[in-house]
Amino acid sequence: MKAFQKIYTKIGQITKATCTLRATGVGADELAQVNGKLAQVVKIAGDEVTLQVFEGTQGIPTNAEVVFLGKAPSLKVSDQLAGRFFNAYGDPIDGGPEVEGKEVEIGGPSVNPVRRKQPSELIATGISGIDLNNTLVSGQKIPFFADPDQPFNQVMANVALRAKADKIILGGMGMTNDDYLYFKNVFSNAGALDRIISFMNTTEDPAVERLLIPDMALTAAEYFAVEKHETVLVLLTDMTLYADSLSIVSNRMDQIPSKDSMPGSLYSDLAKIYEKAVQFPESVGGGSITIIAVTTLSGGDITHAVPDNTGYITEGQLYLRRDSDIGKVIVDPFRSLSRLKQLVSGKKTRKDHPQIMNAAVRLYSDAANAKTKLENGFDLTDYDQRALAFAKDYADKILAIDVDLNTTEMLDVTWGLLAKHFKAEEVNIKQALVDEFWPKEK
Repeated sequence: MKAFQKIYTKIGQITKATCTLRATGVGADELAQVNGKLAQVVKIAGDEVTLQVFEGTQGIPTNAEVVFLGKAPSLKVSDQLAGRFFNAYGDPIDGGPEVEGKEVEIGGPSVNPVRRKQPSELIATGISGIDLNNTLVSGQKIPFFADPDQPFNQVMANVALRAKADKIILGGMGMTNDDYLYFKNVFSNAGALDRIISFMNTTEDPAVERLLIPDMALTAAEYFAVEKHETVLVLLTDMTLYADSLSIVSNRMDQIPSKDSMPGSLYSDLAKIYEKAVQFPESVGGGSITIIAVTTLSGGDITHAVPDNTGYITEGQLYLRRDSDIGKVIVDPFRSLSRLKQLVSGKKTRKDHPQIMNAAVRLYSDAANAKTKLENGFDLTDYDQRALAFAKDYADKILAIDVDLNTTEMLDVTWGLLAKHFKAEEVNIKQALVDEFWPKEK
């Protein structure tokens, strides 16, 4: 192979992350080695080729040896991926053997919308704050918006273990070694490794390598969804660190930054990832790819370019918030939204689901109003007191991220909470459902 590879030894320009040289017959995204360091083609203008060097260009002389490898980054796909941990290049990092399989270039196009099916299958996560108020649908794309100090990796691990999906694919970007070991231990101890595939970029790896992680994860997802007709859930954390890497590269290439020093291409860079979410029709096997991604907010700023652009692309958002009344992190029912929940709520779940969801959130809202009255020194009515007591129970037994209930149990628990704090006529639920589901007094 080496005999036919073109070797160049004259670099025209070097910046912190890129080098430019004259070369012919080179393809977009092609990999190369510059002075032994891995690099990738990011720009071709005539015979002038710009390479992004993953580890940075420090120590590379202008007469360094540049070898083009003749291929873009790729992943070997087969059933052997299951239960394994890989780096951003798809190499095993768990001490196991190399994967045998078909080599597929990463970062291919997303599925033509004409070939997609309207999502209609329930993805139960086992986290009641999501399943009750913001039910997820297969083929959906949705982000978690979270402050950096919130336990979003714990939530992701919980979703991975509890979600009703054939394969879970985790793409970790900018993880600390502790995070990586946390995921590894949690998955191993739960005996769930056989359906989880992880691609990891830690803080010790070059930041620019993060840019490969989502494409690696989604290439694996497409293999299992398309070839094996499986339900695949892709978990990406943290997309803000992914965007930071985009800005590092664009700044080093002297591109003019856009809002919040992000590249002007941020929207399309994010959309390229999220648009891989798809529900295939039964005629081609009915597989699906659902994407849940963490976007951390710096200082809770929802107007930052990353969450702002993400909100335009995705179908809702999930908000984590620390509830001071119960001292736990909850899925905030006011700021969270799944735009597709009506496609499965009450259709793929029990018929009382939409009504009980609305009643509980309305009463939780009454408690928020009561809290405002209390803070402003007004007297509380008996109803206000009961609404506050209900809100505390509801946050603790349903919304907290450590609550693990299936879709039937969560409805029964919520009925129980309503009956504990209110009379049947106070909850505004259809009488037929009250007659059927209101807990009978023992």
